[in-house]
Amino acid sequence: MGETTTLHTGGRTVVANFTISLDGYVTGPGGEADMGWIGRHAVSDQAREILTRIVNGATTALLGRKNYEGFGGFWPAVGRDENADPRDRAYGRWLDEVEKVVFSTTLTEANWTGARIVDGDPAEVVRQLRGRNGGDIVIQNSMSLIRALLAADEVDRICMMLCPELSGGGAVLFDKGFPSTSWSLTNVTSTDTGAVVLTYDRLRATAPTADVAGEN
Repeated sequence: MGETTTLHTGGRTVVANFTISLDGYVTGPGGEADMGWIGRHAVSDQAREILTRIVNGATTALLGRKNYEGFGGFWPAVGRDENADPRDRAYGRWLDEVEKVVFSTTLTEANWTGARIVDGDPAEVVRQLRGRNGGDIVIQNSMSLIRALLAADEVDRICMMLCPELSGGGAVLFDKGFPSTSWSLTNVTSTDTGAVVLTYDRLRATAPTADVAGEN
C-alpha cells in the first residue's frame, strides 16, 4: 500500500478559505448578501492574522464574478488607506496586485489589474495552473468554485472559520455529490469572538515504490 501525503503531486497548494456557521450555512437566510453574522468574527485580531498567513506566499486568487465585483469595489481602496488596520492594508494590496483568475459566463473583460476572465471548467483551469511555476492558489469565499473543485478533488487545503452562530437558513457549502475523501487536521486557532479556525490538509495516497537491493 502507498503512504499518505498532505501535498498534491502538482506542487502548488490549492487552498479553499471560507466561513461557516454552527448549523452549516455559509450565508444567512436572506441570500448571498445576508452575511451579518460573519462580520464581528472576520475582523478579530486572530482572523486577520490567519488571513495574512493564508495569502503570504500565494500568487493566484480564484474568484467568481460576484466576489470579483465586490472585492474589486472595496479592497483596493483599503490597500491605499493609511488609517486602515495594517493587516487589512496588506491584504488589500495583495488582492490588488495578485494574479486573479475570474470565472464568469457573462463578463467579457477584466478592468482590475492582474485579472483575467475564464469561461471554463474550474478543475481544468486549476490543473493548468498547477503546471505553472508559482505559489499557493487561494479560493477566497467563492462557494461555487469551492464546490466545483471539491467535487473534482482539486482542493489540497481547507481553511474554515467555524462561527458560534446559528444562521437559521441560507446557502450550504457541503451538499450531495462530493467524492469520499480523507483530511488531516493540521491547525486549530480560536479567536477572541469565540470562532474556531480549522485547517485541514487533503490526505492522498502515493504510489508504492519498489525496494531495490544493492550489491555489496
